[in-house]
Amino acid sequence: MKYKIVIIASIFLLASIHVSGQKEPLKVGVAGLSHGHVHWIFNSESRGDIEIVGIAEPNRELALRYSKQHGYPMSLVYNSLEELIDATQPEAVTAFGTIYDHLKVVEACAPKGIHVMVEKPLAVNFAHAKKMEALAIKHKIHLLTNYETTWYPTNHKAYEILKKEKAIGDVRKVVVRDGHKGPKKIGVNSEFFEWLTDPVLNGGGAITDFGCYGVNLLTWIMDGKKPNSVTAITQQQQPENNPKVDDEAIIILNYDNSNAIIQASWNWPIGRKDMEIYGLTGAIYADNKMDLRLRLSEGYDGYKEEFIKLDNRKPPFDDPFAFFAAVVKNEIRLEPYDLSSLENNMIVMEILDAAVRSSQSKKTIEIKN
Repeated sequence: MKYKIVIIASIFLLASIHVSGQKEPLKVGVAGLSHGHVHWIFNSESRGDIEIVGIAEPNRELALRYSKQHGYPMSLVYNSLEELIDATQPEAVTAFGTIYDHLKVVEACAPKGIHVMVEKPLAVNFAHAKKMEALAIKHKIHLLTNYETTWYPTNHKAYEILKKEKAIGDVRKVVVRDGHKGPKKIGVNSEFFEWLTDPVLNGGGAITDFGCYGVNLLTWIMDGKKPNSVTAITQQQQPENNPKVDDEAIIILNYDNSNAIIQASWNWPIGRKDMEIYGLTGAIYADNKMDLRLRLSEGYDGYKEEFIKLDNRKPPFDDPFAFFAAVVKNEIRLEPYDLSSLENNMIVMEILDAAVRSSQSKKTIEIKN
């Protein structure tokens, strides 16, 4: 009999150790539901890295619609972020409202020591970004920015080939292309479309919505070095769909020994997020999330080409919310110019600000390094 007791006690002890050894999910509040990327966090929650403890959304019809789609109870929904924070005491908040509201989210969270992740770009303009940065530093919170392309294995492989393997020599030109047919044509919901095409709430059209991707990648590739100048042009090719904002933008960044061309558009016939990096001896093509090509120069126009098919990155580097949880729990240390970092995204906002001013003035804008 005593042997049975010992065995049962041992099993109970092992089970207790197993349970206590499991990581507690990060308690997260969701600020807003009007951003079309919000479905990402609901689909990610089942991984176990985060627990959504509350949702701040005054639009009850929208909240109810998504509750039916994702299965959360309406008891999780609060009319304001302040009510959510008081009721649930989240460790972190993710912002899925307008870009203009990012500052308000940080103003509500930072003094309470609540970490924040916003959807790209960091802020609606550089002035808002500087206020957000000051709050994050003062209250010692993490303030991350989420881009879809941060989680692309091809971008990280391209960085490795360029920076670590040095397979194509020093970088001389980078071309980044991002966008789709346009919000109206791809059928974004009305709540998203309403502010995405508003120059105040979004800070612009395609120049901010898709220009930020390329600037974020360039800041990473250049180790945080700013360009010497920014030149940008914008167009409105779909005035019937985007009457208040640009839908076509080209941004040129001039560095000491290289340049970059960012093509941000709501007029592509086929949606795309790709990057080309040209060095002294070859080129890297990150064609999409999983497919990469490496070309090494041979003679005048010949080359040796390698095709690389990649798998998803390993957790938590494959998901923004798993990554956010790991950063907050000090399991990952953010490098200064990491794609998600505040340092990187402050430079992104400075460059985007210059790009908008350049397109409006039709002049090249100098950047102080």
